[in-house]
Amino acid sequence: MHSLNEPHINKITVEIDIDLEDLIPGYLSNRQKDIEAISEALLKKDYESIRVIGHSMKGSGGGYGFLRISEIGKEIEISAIGQSSEEIRELVAKLHTYIHAIEIEYIEL
Repeated sequence: MHSLNEPHINKITVEIDIDLEDLIPGYLSNRQKDIEAISEALLKKDYESIRVIGHSMKGSGGGYGFLRISEIGKEIEISAIGQSSEEIRELVAKLHTYIHAIEIEYIEL
């Protein structure tokens, strides 16, 4: 999962319950789709869609072991309510960086 195009990203190790191993690739893929959806919604100034996506991330991240995704989702939700497109862009960049920095270690919980 290392990319030659992003050599300067410091890896972040996240410990995930081994029972979730089959679900994690799809979960992270869906967050990548969220990034694209938020970017498209920003172009249309569709803050309600952005709020809903942020709210969903806030609710799901912790359950999969990604507390940072929940935190970013909460911030996206708040920024969408305030219609702060610049903050939303910054948060999307943070989410992108985080997703690409993750190294998952599956453990027995």
